[in-house]
Amino acid sequence: MNNDTTTDITRARKRYDRIAPFYDFMETPMEALRFNEWRSRLREKVTGRALEVGVGTGKNMAYYPLGLDVTAIDISPGMLKRAAKRAALLGRGVELMDMDVQFLGFPDHSFDTVFATFVFCSVPDPVRGLRELHRVIKPEGKMILMEHMRPSNPVLGILFDVLNPVVVRIMGANINRRTMENIRAAGWRVAKEEHLFSDVVRWVEAAP
Repeated sequence: MNNDTTTDITRARKRYDRIAPFYDFMETPMEALRFNEWRSRLREKVTGRALEVGVGTGKNMAYYPLGLDVTAIDISPGMLKRAAKRAALLGRGVELMDMDVQFLGFPDHSFDTVFATFVFCSVPDPVRGLRELHRVIKPEGKMILMEHMRPSNPVLGILFDVLNPVVVRIMGANINRRTMENIRAAGWRVAKEEHLFSDVVRWVEAAP
């Protein structure tokens, strides 16, 4: 891990620790855009031994299939603390771990399903993180992502590029990531790509 990577991770951890107490409130407008409805798809899609990346405050936990064998990771102790409270409230058995998706501490081929919602917009090196998920997925496994990304409309794309530094400073999320390109660059085969909100928010299912 080089110094730049360490700095990026430290900066991200501090940012999310700082906003953890009011993160859910900050995201209320976005959740109103049917995000909860889209999250509910996880009930049918996540199977076997599962890994959730960027669990945050645990918003997806209500949609875990009952009895799911799941490990959930995040780089923010502040977020993990809130996720633990939500897991207890929901009665979910979740193994929570402080871990960075760019440097996973799991053996190869450990999981049947890896999933994340609105995470790879904030991973410093998204391709590296996606490659790590490719490493730990079983050969017959699957990756499920719900992500926002740079729109294909040229004018909107430029607007997102202009606004990106401001959004990163406030929320820590890049709004102009070319996530589909990153997924393929990491070695994944896209099996399904669905546009949920224009082509900015997409549901993606991929195989190794």
